[in-house]
Amino acid sequence: MKRTPDRLSYAEAGVDIAAAEGLTRRLAHLAESTRSEGVQGRFGSFGGRFRISEDAELVASADGVGTKVLVARAADRHGTVGEDLVNHCVNDILTEGAVPLFFLDYFACGTLEPDVAFDVISGIARGCRENGCALLGGETAEMPGVYAPGDYDLAGFIVGRVSLPVPGRDSVSEGDLLIALPSSGLHTNGYSLARKVVFERLGLGLGDELPGTGESVADVLLRVHVSYLPFLRASCDRGAIRALAHITGGGIPGNLSRILPGDCDARVDVSTWDPGPLFGLLGRESGLEIDELYGTFNMGVGMIAAVSPDEVRQVLSEIDCEGGTGFVCGVVARGTGNVVLERAG
Repeated sequence: MKRTPDRLSYAEAGVDIAAAEGLTRRLAHLAESTRSEGVQGRFGSFGGRFRISEDAELVASADGVGTKVLVARAADRHGTVGEDLVNHCVNDILTEGAVPLFFLDYFACGTLEPDVAFDVISGIARGCRENGCALLGGETAEMPGVYAPGDYDLAGFIVGRVSLPVPGRDSVSEGDLLIALPSSGLHTNGYSLARKVVFERLGLGLGDELPGTGESVADVLLRVHVSYLPFLRASCDRGAIRALAHITGGGIPGNLSRILPGDCDARVDVSTWDPGPLFGLLGRESGLEIDELYGTFNMGVGMIAAVSPDEVRQVLSEIDCEGGTGFVCGVVARGTGNVVLERAG
């Protein structure tokens, strides 16, 4: 008889997405109260836009890698989380049509372990080199009492210049098609719930094989967050991309909705791709319903582009030419700004 797992939600794992979204809405008026002449765009976008001259506009973003650092610490493998951080930030500003200029890091720990810090920041430098971004500097903060010995946290701050025509949701319209680009795995979101499932519910160790993957738990969970800049740059440069959604915290529903005009829905056909064994395992063992599962994890999709139907073939070809993969996962339809998950047939 097939076992039905007890439902394990993201909130029960310690992360309340609804509370975070509620706080963001409350903070909007605080940000608006500081608005100056140079500020462009809307609060709550993937990156903040600021015009510094008539022909120059910057985009800034800040982020972290969440509890993925606990996996890196347990595995004593610190060389990838810094690269994750850079790629995440690069993707965020790419949605605003910006390419990176420079990056700053913040490394906080309980007791400084120089070799660990060096490995983490080496990953940041590698990510910066691969994305054509200067690492200007950062802050290393040793804070005993705030962090336990051996613990560390990581944040990054990126600034880029708008140089790619990605007009955003005001240009998205009914009939546009949605092109998905696969993720490499969890990227940098959902780790609190994933750790509960993998380590507590299944009792797996970092050196054990993750069922169905042929790889160790550590290899799968520490796989680097993909930078989509090289795959999408050509299409963005010629104005073929109407809007981009980076699929991070909040999953496909929480992020794709950010590029929809109020009179349109995104209808996403989840049967157009196989999320893979990691997400299949997390779905089975967490007991989550489809909406919460897709609202917690990226489910195998790291970026979604809205493209006019006559551009789809060329955009897919350009992604392929750069060594990436893309596929049509849905359509923009008349609606009220919602993301609808469906399965064809």
